Amino acid sequence: MKTIIKTLVISLCMMSFLSCNAKEKKETKPLALAETNAHKPNHQFIKVALLLDTSNSMDGLIDQAKAQLWDIVNELSYAKCGDEKPNLEIALYEYGNDNLNSDEGYIRQVLAFSSDLDEISKQLFSLTTNGGNEYCGHVIQTSLNQLKWGNNPDDLKLIFIAGNEPFTQGKINYQDAAKQAHKNDVTVNTIFCGDYNQGISTYWKDGATLAHGDYMAINHNHATTYVASPYDDKILNLNQKLNKTYVAYGQVGHQKMALQAEQDVNAMGYSQENAVSRTVSKSSHLYTNSTWDLVDAEQEKDFKYDSLKKEELPKELKGKSISEIKAYVAKKRQERETIQKDIQELNEKRRAYIKAQQTTDDNGLENAMIKAIKTQAKQKKYTW
Repeated sequence: MKTIIKTLVISLCMMSFLSCNAKEKKETKPLALAETNAHKPNHQFIKVALLLDTSNSMDGLIDQAKAQLWDIVNELSYAKCGDEKPNLEIALYEYGNDNLNSDEGYIRQVLAFSSDLDEISKQLFSLTTNGGNEYCGHVIQTSLNQLKWGNNPDDLKLIFIAGNEPFTQGKINYQDAAKQAHKNDVTVNTIFCGDYNQGISTYWKDGATLAHGDYMAINHNHATTYVASPYDDKILNLNQKLNKTYVAYGQVGHQKMALQAEQDVNAMGYSQENAVSRTVSKSSHLYTNSTWDLVDAEQEKDFKYDSLKKEELPKELKGKSISEIKAYVAKKRQERETIQKDIQELNEKRRAYIKAQQTTDDNGLENAMIKAIKTQAKQKKYTW
């Protein structure tokens, strides 16, 4: 049985195909591992807003979201539109929780659009459930109004809302919210936590249809299952080496490095496989930390070694000349690129092993969606 976020991955992929024009840009650029860290004006983004019901009945939903974050990141890291590898930003909202402000519709923006994967993981792990009123139209409209979706027509803009109460609750009409989303070029996908037909009768499917999205129904209380591989231990050992290539600097350097370690622990807390998936994410172009890591920061166009404050350098670089700092960072970069390459190569073997082990067809909906994705990918010249 597959889980909610794996279903989200499939829908994200399908909507990616629908929006990507595959312009086949001919410019030639050096594709450094950290190059995509720079947010260029015309660079393509996949923007995903997750709207999660955190009422009492949704413990399983939140648990699956925590457990599957790195699977969705990894799936999106393989995406290409022409020669471009899109950046990823994720926003997070919770709704339907009595601990939230009733005047604001029991809705809270947990995190605005962010590419900081460690921070996204941290905020997911901070979520708790409590009884409440679930106002779907209100939370969709709130995310449309609050978030910076941007005006780039090449950006893929997606909302995923998950819950199990009627879609019609609250003062904000879900139809108006869906129409606003469509007008703003934002696709709304709905995930009903329960019986498929019940979701239809409570207007979850209608909400998706109005915003040209997909409707899905999942068993949110089904435990996440994993397939262990012979490559897991090697990948986890490489994660320890990868962490040693980070050069923390600035006011938040040590704090962010601690957060990185904390999210490693959170991933391992679910399973070894989840920790492996996180390590794979850390080896992809989507995991960048230019705000606190010198190796990533050096790739930014506006970065200048002359601007570094001596007091904000790590102890191993204090008192060093600029040339010595550059040499140290270059050494760490070389080490990181080698480790990341090794992780990616092991992961390809891991993916093949897992695919071979999954011989049973226990989710007809997922297989049908994958078939649709492959067909659309060929038509749109989108590669995955």
